[in-house]
Amino acid sequence: MASQLQQRIPVAVLGATGMVGQRFIELLHNHPWFELVGLAASEQHGGRPYGEVARWRLPESDMPASVASLPVVACRPEALPGVRVVFSALPGEVAGEIEEAFARAGVAVFSNAKNHRMAPDVPLLIPEVNADHVAAIQEQRQRREWPGFIITNANCSATPLVMALKPLQQAFGIKKAILTTLQAISGAGYPGLPSYDIVDNVIPYIGGEEEKLERETRKMLGTWEEGRGFVDAPLAVSAHCTRVPTREGHLECVSIELERQATPEDIIAVWTNYQPEPQQLKLPTAPAHPLIYRYEEDRPQTVRDRNAGRGMTATIGRLRPCPILSYKFVVLGHNTIRGAAGGSVLNAELCVQKGLL
Repeated sequence: MASQLQQRIPVAVLGATGMVGQRFIELLHNHPWFELVGLAASEQHGGRPYGEVARWRLPESDMPASVASLPVVACRPEALPGVRVVFSALPGEVAGEIEEAFARAGVAVFSNAKNHRMAPDVPLLIPEVNADHVAAIQEQRQRREWPGFIITNANCSATPLVMALKPLQQAFGIKKAILTTLQAISGAGYPGLPSYDIVDNVIPYIGGEEEKLERETRKMLGTWEEGRGFVDAPLAVSAHCTRVPTREGHLECVSIELERQATPEDIIAVWTNYQPEPQQLKLPTAPAHPLIYRYEEDRPQTVRDRNAGRGMTATIGRLRPCPILSYKFVVLGHNTIRGAAGGSVLNAELCVQKGLL
């Protein structure tokens, strides 16, 4: 348990030079439970200091001085001796085998990559939604015969959607969800899209995004059952994903069909009173309120609301009856914090409290 930690857990970041890697660094710097002792990226950096090989791109902060002097090593377990946890910001092209190598070496891997999200023994975790899915770790270790483990966080557009749906699923049941996303350019990584493509434009296609969002939503809202594994929620999800010229923050317009009748007041009360396990445990990265409802007719807005709860809160607004389904609303989440690095750090904090680290 965290209250019994005698010293901070040594951790490292894989893919440390990219945008999500830098978000990990920002969140782990001076973390009360984790000590950032290692940075890994391409072998071309050859152990040079992080301050020499990386250009800090986060506008809200500066590169921590303690991080600037850390050497950037290769993404191999032997290059990071003594590290118990790695946070992976690796691109999908290379993440799979590297993350598995760390798990085989006895390291806990918290991944932002897509590679293992739909594996039958890997939790696709949002602690406010499906904290009980960490029970799959025991089977993962037995099946794969490795002492470490892999836990993934969700696609950055699935995260705010599922956070908004979970309390409604518990209270009223959900049959269908139809949504359109307006996703920021940072979701494509740095440097994102060419300015000539995205300035003064909306791109109505993000390769593979709609399929990921639909599949991941059902897995996260489903159950983990001993002997059966993950059982998807019986929920129909249809997504249309677009890229818009905002820097950070994914806005989503959602329509849902409920199984049981509810008034708008019922729904808003369920959202605003939602206090799941991370909030009860007061995990360091967990926001006091995972969901905020804005009553203004023009909120949430990307620029004004993406940093709610230090970027970890999903902001909801514009709830109203839907003439086709039951209700429709708008939800906003910070894609590189809650939908990426912050989500993984929160996953690791939950595992500390569960006795897995």
